[in-house]
Amino acid sequence: MADSKGVQLTAADEAGRRHGLATLAQLGHRANQPGPGEPADPDGPSVAACTILDWPDFPVRGVMVDVSRDRVPTVATLVGLAGQLAGWKLNHLELSMEHTFASVGHETAWGAADPYTAGDLAELDLACRDRGVELVGNQNSLGHFERWLRHDRYRALAIAPEGFDWLFGIRRPPLTLDPAKPGAFELVADILGQLAPLLDNRPFHVGMDEPWELPAERRGEWLGWLRRLKALPALAGRETLVWGDVPAGDPGLLAGFPEGVTVCEWGYEEGHPFEERLDRLAGAGIPRWVAPGTSSWLSVTGRIENMLANVREAAQSGLAHDAGGLLMTDWGDMGHHQPRPVSEPGFAVAAAMSWCLEANRGLDLDSLAVLLDAFAFDDPAGELGGALVTLGRVHRMVTPRPFNSSALVQHLLLPQWRVGAGFTTGLRVEELEAVEEALAGAVAALGRARPGRADGQLVLEELRAASAWISLGCRDARLRLAGDGSLGSIGPEDRQGLVTEVEALAAEHGRLWTARDRPGGLPDSLAWLDHLRDTYRTGTADRAWFGP
Repeated sequence: MADSKGVQLTAADEAGRRHGLATLAQLGHRANQPGPGEPADPDGPSVAACTILDWPDFPVRGVMVDVSRDRVPTVATLVGLAGQLAGWKLNHLELSMEHTFASVGHETAWGAADPYTAGDLAELDLACRDRGVELVGNQNSLGHFERWLRHDRYRALAIAPEGFDWLFGIRRPPLTLDPAKPGAFELVADILGQLAPLLDNRPFHVGMDEPWELPAERRGEWLGWLRRLKALPALAGRETLVWGDVPAGDPGLLAGFPEGVTVCEWGYEEGHPFEERLDRLAGAGIPRWVAPGTSSWLSVTGRIENMLANVREAAQSGLAHDAGGLLMTDWGDMGHHQPRPVSEPGFAVAAAMSWCLEANRGLDLDSLAVLLDAFAFDDPAGELGGALVTLGRVHRMVTPRPFNSSALVQHLLLPQWRVGAGFTTGLRVEELEAVEEALAGAVAALGRARPGRADGQLVLEELRAASAWISLGCRDARLRLAGDGSLGSIGPEDRQGLVTEVEALAAEHGRLWTARDRPGGLPDSLAWLDHLRDTYRTGTADRAWFGP
């Protein structure tokens, strides 16, 4: 209750008090947010007298950050993120680890990755506790083990030690541990035995998604692996989180789920069947969360309309099926080239819709831009939020809209693919020209923005660099469409121009990286741009290329 004399805040516990203070901070900040050209009120913010009754829809409202696909944020970056999340009333943070924890005896796997040590996690955990955010361990424990299995010491533990034929005719190295090999479980038990006790008495996420090489007739071994993990002393008595894609594909596995396991049903596209899958989990009596995504990865500037719909649908289905949490995921597939600010709209929307879906169900992009200016970037000019929304929309300005990615960057990461065919069928030059015009408008808006937060200038530089990625994609695609769509159809002079452009982009990517992230993963991230530069120089591309 507020009046001219002040504010009375009543809460059931410390978390409620903290969230009430966050609400007051947001109200005060918004009330004192001057319009463009207007000075701030020298007497400080004021809010009309009102009564607020407030509580969250989901008990767990979290963010999962991918720290295994090259970007390993500094501890300072993560502490800052924890503060931002707490200010938005999010209460859960996971770091998705594959090879980025410095487990004793396994330097072969993590030696070049700048991994987190026990001391790093203790420092971050303390900062999270101070802010009311629970830091939860997340160690992939079956699939996504490629950073281990690439080494001779571990390769024999794979299902397919010599690699396997993946999608789209691509040959992949081994990715998945073999549940039938005793040494594989011993390795995972060792890693979990070192990591889990550092973050005790709280949930722990064992991953287990996308075991690509595990054949359908062996899917029962996935469940057996989960049961063995759940029985480990390091996970005793703790809620164990696991991704939901494997049981979604084989519902018969649900009957054998061990007690104390919560399924995180992930889906990152608008229209994902959350309803059907959560209904199946509820029928089996299995605790469940929903896990939408920021739609930032494989797009560089985001796919903001898809993100907004994806989070809304996840929250709706989660509430209808008594889900205990909403976990916003932010992945870094194929080099983690998107900068942090591109993911922030997803964090903000997840915060809003996991706290109160009914109040935020109708959130549109114009309103989101205003809210980002006020509560994410502190931009009194009212420009940055709109520029970020524009950058997140350009992928929909072209006809092809491939699953889980943007048609404007696919041919940069995989230059052997023809433009105008396959996933870019229907792409037209006039569409690319419209995208370039929109990018110019967004960059001009960034020039007018005045972000007040501490890293405001860095945010502007990161978003300009992200725009440069899309500009390169448009220029490359226009030149290819003038020929037969292949890289080789671009003339030598034009390819040399592309070399100059990609070299400048790579230099800026490297410069900005170290402002937030440890340098260990930078060479692998830059390798995608280095490869693109080399293909521009030669006019040829390896059809088997899929990363360093």
